[in-house]
Amino acid sequence: MSRTISALLTAAALSFAAPSIVYGQESAPAGGEASLVLPDLSQAMFFGGAISGRTLLLYGLLVVALGLLFGLVIFQQLKNAPVHKSMLEISELIYETCKTYLITQIRFLVVLEIFIGSIIVFYFGVLQHFDFIKVAIILGFSIVGICGSCGVAWFGIRVNTFANSRTAFAALRGIAFPCHEYPLKAGMSIGMLLISVELVLMLFILLFIPRDYAGPCFIGFAIGESLGAAALRVAGGIFTKIADIGADLMKIVFKIKEDDARNPGVIADCTGDNAGDSVGPSADGFETYGVTGVALITFIILAVKQESIQSQLLVWIFVMRVMMVVSSGLSYLLNAVWAKSKYANHAKMDFEAPLTSLVWLTSVLSIAATYVVSYAMIPDLNGDNSLWWKLSSVITCGTLAGALIPELVKVFTSTSSTHVREIVASSEEGGASLNILSGFVAGNMSAFWIGLAILALMSMAYGFSTLGLDSLMIAPAVFAFGLVAFGFLGMGPVTIAVDSYGPVTDNAQSVYELSTIEQLPGIEGDIKKNFGFLPNFELAKENLEENDGAGNTFKATAKPVLIGTAVVGATTMIFSIVVALTHGLQQDLLSNLSILHPPFLLGLIAGGSVIYWFTGASCQAVTAGAYRAVEFIKANIKLEGVVKASVADSKKVVQICTQYAQRGMFNIFLTVFFITLAFAFVEPYFFIGYLISIALFGLYQAIFMANAGGAWDNAKKVVETEMKQKGTPLHDATVVGDTVGDPFKDTSSVALNPIIKFTTLFGLLAVELAVSLSASGGELITHILAAVFLAIALIFVYRSFYKMRIGSDKLDKKQTAQAVAA
Repeated sequence: MSRTISALLTAAALSFAAPSIVYGQESAPAGGEASLVLPDLSQAMFFGGAISGRTLLLYGLLVVALGLLFGLVIFQQLKNAPVHKSMLEISELIYETCKTYLITQIRFLVVLEIFIGSIIVFYFGVLQHFDFIKVAIILGFSIVGICGSCGVAWFGIRVNTFANSRTAFAALRGIAFPCHEYPLKAGMSIGMLLISVELVLMLFILLFIPRDYAGPCFIGFAIGESLGAAALRVAGGIFTKIADIGADLMKIVFKIKEDDARNPGVIADCTGDNAGDSVGPSADGFETYGVTGVALITFIILAVKQESIQSQLLVWIFVMRVMMVVSSGLSYLLNAVWAKSKYANHAKMDFEAPLTSLVWLTSVLSIAATYVVSYAMIPDLNGDNSLWWKLSSVITCGTLAGALIPELVKVFTSTSSTHVREIVASSEEGGASLNILSGFVAGNMSAFWIGLAILALMSMAYGFSTLGLDSLMIAPAVFAFGLVAFGFLGMGPVTIAVDSYGPVTDNAQSVYELSTIEQLPGIEGDIKKNFGFLPNFELAKENLEENDGAGNTFKATAKPVLIGTAVVGATTMIFSIVVALTHGLQQDLLSNLSILHPPFLLGLIAGGSVIYWFTGASCQAVTAGAYRAVEFIKANIKLEGVVKASVADSKKVVQICTQYAQRGMFNIFLTVFFITLAFAFVEPYFFIGYLISIALFGLYQAIFMANAGGAWDNAKKVVETEMKQKGTPLHDATVVGDTVGDPFKDTSSVALNPIIKFTTLFGLLAVELAVSLSASGGELITHILAAVFLAIALIFVYRSFYKMRIGSDKLDKKQTAQAVAA
């Protein structure tokens, strides 16, 4: 039992964002231990035997390299775009503060990697008895995973801080289209580079690492990605909302305008837009996209019996991924031509329209290419000439989700949404109170409809899995769910692009105000002389604000897609551990997966409690940090006799945000780590219930919070742009609602995605440790360890609330001032 669990959970640990590996006892090699040896890809022949699988993937590697080059070319275009020095100075200041923040997080990740690395060494070196060189290489790929997450995050802030000043300056031309063009260029640059780097690394492991330990190298890579994404997502979400709330509340307190240059919190807010809405999503997207593929690879290796079929499916999966990169790039180019022909010279435009058309065009092209390429590659799979379209149809369920879910999100968060309009209407008579209640309604209703959409698409995929896939593998439904997650991310570059659109539009507004360009002496003549046009300041501000509303909407659309992949993945990983614990689904053991088995029911209850702890703890870190930021800003803001806040004061606000982001992340990460160990050591079926619970509670909590926050945000935007009521009681009410929504949409909800994945990944390893110890030392030792781990976890739970409270925080006003001064 222990050896079987060891092998199965090693494979399942790969898949915390996608399906895990399940197999019956008949599929394990002699000795009962599953093998992670990759098949010989050169033996698989395609296109009538004209080309081998290995050669085809080498060509795919070349195509992906061209995709990487495509992203870099767009980046260079942004870098060379015209910009006034007053705006360039601001964007560079934002970049420097972002860079300082990211370096701080990387240092913390080094500490975490030492800790997690020791576990990797123990797991593979001691439990799996791997040679030293193999363990070192696996550990090395975990570092590569972390570096990948941090690298794409760094590239994201560099691209976005180039784009924000160029967008702000382009708006001065009085034409709407450049306000759309530059943020989307930035997003596509990030998306193409992120996905291409991911594929290059995975193809390198697949093609060049010896087959006997390439699988464990994928494990190390996945763990590194997960660690980097979890840390950057959680800390970035806390940082950005501390800064955002601190800056926004000044509008009410001092009756100053949006992004007033005299407000020292605005630079921190701009840094936060990148830390929370660029660094976090970039790392999260990199990790999610990567481990989905890793999980499918390992499932194919362990669940498919024939090596020839393994090779065919592996090559097919990667060619599908390469094809999706191509379809995303082609869709972007076609959509850009259409959008430019329609909006090029318009003073105003619907900024959401070309983003919507891009998503749907990419979806249609990807679906069509999926069927065409599948027919060309696998027209006859294991003697069945119909499986090509059945597998393509399963992927299509996920690709449709990538387009349909954003449409449902827009129903609740777009500036044209009736739900958003209702929030505005309720605020006119009921102020902040009814504003908040209406946002809660929008969030709850969105969770209902998006949940049904995910249910319908997964049910369709399950239906296709019953049409002959069992002739290829065991547990075909699990593979189908994995392909749904694969399809969710099928438009990877475009999904990342529309998500990254938002932080650029948000920053562009801020850069415009912080540059004080309207107040510079002789600015009109300067721009006319050096850039060849006369600036239109009023139209520029209107377009930037309206474009920010589109950015808010499309930031919201990517969040349910990512959380959906986490839940689909968690569901299938849980099935893996069920197969292991029930010795291939033996009926007498399956009765433990019932509420009639008390530990299972108790695990369900435990999972819900942890989800609510997490959302509370992450919001608590934002609340305490925002209190300190507001306290500092109110004491140091200067509104008379100055044009801008001092750089020193702005940097001090950034330091406060960083300080509380670090403290919050530290408490949250260690709680998650130790509580996962504790519950895994209690009882295996208790832990299965726990994992099911955090996945399902987390799904609906995340969707509710993300969309409620998005609705509050755009309700404020409607008041500012359409109703022109800045500085009024109505505006104050919507600002309050927005500050409630800030940690909802950009801290707690988005961080649940990597938290669920990390918990499931690490928990699978923890279960193996528990089962091994129980087999050798009895249940008493595991229960004692469970109690110890739970006690440690509760210490950090206590710290995450009571040591972060405003009234009892050790860092009182005097100490905060001393820490900031230092």
